[in-house]
Amino acid sequence: MKELRIRVLAGVFVVAGVLSWAGARLWSSFGTLPSVPVAAPVVLALIAVVLAATALSLRARLKAQRERRPEAKGVDPLMAARAVVFGQASALVAALVCGMYGGTGVFLLESLDIPARRDQAIYAGFSVLAGIGVIAAAIFLERVCKLPEDDENNGAGATPAA
Repeated sequence: MKELRIRVLAGVFVVAGVLSWAGARLWSSFGTLPSVPVAAPVVLALIAVVLAATALSLRARLKAQRERRPEAKGVDPLMAARAVVFGQASALVAALVCGMYGGTGVFLLESLDIPARRDQAIYAGFSVLAGIGVIAAAIFLERVCKLPEDDENNGAGATPAA
C-alpha cells in the first residue's frame, strides 16, 4: 500500500478550488449560486472524529501488543489495512471538498454585505476547517498503522499496513 502524499492532496485542493471559484463566478452571472449546506462542516467533523478515534484505539492496542501485556487485544492486519484505506479515501475526498468549498468561499468574500452570502461564506470556511481536520486525522491514522520494520528497510518509500 502506498503512503498518502501531501502534494497529491494539495494538488487536488488547488485544482478543485480554482474550478469551484470559476464555476461560482459563472453560476453567479446567471443570478444564482449553489448553496453550501449547513451539514457539510458537521459531517466532515464527524468523519474526522471517527478517524481520530480509530487511530487512537489502534495505537493503544498496538502499544499493548508491543509491551506484551496479558490483556492485550491483538490488531487484525486486515482490519488495520481497511482502516488505512478508509483514511486515505477520506483524505482524498476531504481535499476535494475543501477545495470546492474553499473556492466557493473565496468567491463569496466579494459579497459579504449580503447576509445570505455571508452565511454561506461562513459555512464554506467551517467546511474547509473540518476538511483539514479529516486530512490530519487520516494522516495520523496512516502513521499509527505503519509497520516499524518499514522504516528501517524501505526508508522514504515505506508502506502503511498492519
